[in-house]
Amino acid sequence: MIFCLAKHFMKTVIASTGNTLDSKVDGRFGRCAFFVIYDTETGSTEFIPNPHKDDEGVAGLAAVQLIASKGARQVVSGEFGIKIKSLLDSQGVQMILLQNEGITISEIIDLLNHKSQE
Repeated sequence: MIFCLAKHFMKTVIASTGNTLDSKVDGRFGRCAFFVIYDTETGSTEFIPNPHKDDEGVAGLAAVQLIASKGARQVVSGEFGIKIKSLLDSQGVQMILLQNEGITISEIIDLLNHKSQE
């Protein structure tokens, strides 16, 4: 697992397979089923269906635009397409590549909370 979390990040987007805290982190950023927006400052969690998951050729770009519009400062996923890094960089969003399949959204949130308390 690769994690580089900092206290100043407030909104983290997590690619998710479903719309509950027991859902798993999705390995496909642009084609994930849901985006989870977690605010480390308020503790709020919002699940947003990915309206572009089936779009051909533009799913990644549309996903970047969506999460940037929500104020995300970092994004967690198991995989990112080759064009995504430069798009996220241009929006000031940090990529966190998760290499642990099967981890749940609630486990990621616990890690984010633990890091923000250090």
